[in-house]
Formats: sequence, structure tokens, C-alpha cells
Amino acid sequence: MKAMVLRRVVNLADNRAPLELVELPIPEPGDWEILIRVSVCGVCHTELDEIEGRTPPSRFPMILGHQIVGRVEQAGRNASRFRPGDRVGMGWINHACGRCHLCRAGKENLCPDFQATGRDASGGYAQYTTVSQDFAYGIPEVFTDEEAAPLLCAGAIGYRSLRLTGLRDGETLGLVGFGASAHLVLKMVRHLFPRSRIFAFSRTPAERDFARELGAAWAGGFEEEPPAKMHRAIDTTPAWQPIVAALLHLEPGGRLVINAIRKEERDKEALLGLDYPRHLWLEKEIKSVANVSRRDVAEFLELAAQMPIKPEYQVYRLEEANQALVELKERKIRGAKVLRVD
Repeated sequence: MKAMVLRRVVNLADNRAPLELVELPIPEPGDWEILIRVSVCGVCHTELDEIEGRTPPSRFPMILGHQIVGRVEQAGRNASRFRPGDRVGMGWINHACGRCHLCRAGKENLCPDFQATGRDASGGYAQYTTVSQDFAYGIPEVFTDEEAAPLLCAGAIGYRSLRLTGLRDGETLGLVGFGASAHLVLKMVRHLFPRSRIFAFSRTPAERDFARELGAAWAGGFEEEPPAKMHRAIDTTPAWQPIVAALLHLEPGGRLVINAIRKEERDKEALLGLDYPRHLWLEKEIKSVANVSRRDVAEFLELAAQMPIKPEYQVYRLEEANQALVELKERKIRGAKVLRVD
């Protein structure tokens, strides 16, 4: 099979082609696993964090990619949830122990044995991949493969982030950064909380225009002041300065949810600008998002099908994965990026 593999951690500023196209054997599914013939795989900012070493793969070489849609090619001896030919998806969560107190409480995203697709287990930048049947999801018929792929991570993690804000209808939500996840959150908020205003922050005029097209009440740069204070905010950027700016514009008692697996170091000095009375006092909260659970993915797919949510996306061939990643790094984004594998 064809696969794009990462052999080592690199800096994309120095190496704009970190992935290598190779031929590999088709993997064999284990007893409780299914073999998936991959149709499409979304491109996520987390792949940049893996490539540049902020959350490096647990082994090399590694096949990246965790927003996977395809068809079941073969089922293992004990795998009966899906049949050959069924359309299924995979997300970031690839494995959790199922036994610890966190798993038993439905917080498998925090399990100490959590394993991620494309970081700890082979992902979807390839023609085939395997996964436990318990960590695969049926894809609603309303979506094409390309539409479904971003829902499995950008949508699911956006859904979890929105739940963690505690937003109530009529409260104002800030979206700090406006990429694949944030544009899906905006669509969710307009459906679930129709009286809430949405303020979008982005450093690029194109992303700000895109946010307005989708219904944002206001869009501006990180340094700009929105028309009102925000009750809740979700940060999806790799930087620190937007966090400082968002805290400044929070209402007393407001909550900022940081939807990022890692932050880059390049502007960390922005944290020195935090002024306790202006940025943190009056019971403002900061909460992080860690991974997703199976519940997040399953619930969000159901919600997305009901609405339905139709993500904006750009399609690339598997062999163009490096180009898609570089464009993502350079913020050349309108919605999500999807690799066509088959």
C-alpha cells in the first residue's frame, strides 16, 4: 500500500517535505480489529505538533492522520460490529484502558494509557489502516466522505470545547482563531444557541471574512477590541498572545477554553503581559481541552447529521500531504483540508 510516513521530528521552516511516500505491506487486523481501506483523511494542526516535536510520535516511522473515513475491508476473528463494505470513521482516540477510574467515569480522554491515532498507532495518511472495532464509528449517510472527515476531529473536539464553555443561549461567545474547528463551532452555536452572538478573532483578513460569511456578529484581529465583553471564549490558536487578549475581553466570571494539544514557544513572552487585575481577577476561568472521548465523536456525528453541518474543505491528493501541511502552517486556510487517498 501507499503511505506518507514521518521518519523523524523536523522543523517545517527548514524542511517543507517532512513526509516520505513509501510502499508498505497492508496491515493485518487483530482479533478485535477491523481493516479499513481509507478513502479520505483530514489534515489537522495536531499533525504539525507531531512533526515539529511538541507531541512527537511514540515511534518512527509513523503514519500520521486521525480524521479517517473509509470502508471495512476485513474484520478480525472476534470483530462483529461492522461488516465488510460498511463505511466507518476513526478519530484521535485510538485506545484507552477501559479499567481505570477515569475510563469508568466516562473520561477515557484522560486515561493514562490513552493512545492517539497517527501518533501512537498508524493513522490515515495511507491506503489502509486497522483499529479496534470499539474505536470506529458508523458515518451518517447525509455526509460525503470529504464532509465527514473533518467532523471526526475538528468537529468532535469543537463539540467538546463548546460543552466545556458552559455557554447558555443569549451569552456571547468568542472564537479565538478561525480554522477547521472554529468554523464548525460557529455553525453549532448558531443552531444550538440562536440568541448568542459570536465574535471571531483571526490574524488574516480572509479568515475574518469567512467568519462573517458564516454568521459571526463581529470579526477582527487579536489586537482589536470587540463590541462587547465575552461570556465565554474558545482559543484554537498555537500561540500565547491570543490567550492574553481573550482574557482581557472576558466578562467577570467568564471562561476561556483552550482547545490546543500544545502551544508553540515563539511568542511565550506574551504571558509576561498578564496583569492580574485586568486579565484574571473577578473569577475568570481558564480550562484546557484534552483529547476527545468516544462519546464526543458519537454525539457530535449525530448532532451534525441532524443539523446537518456541512464543513467547508479543500481536497488534496495523498501525495500532496506535505503541501497541505505547509499551507496549514502558513495559515492558508478556508475551513478544513482533506487528503483523497483512494
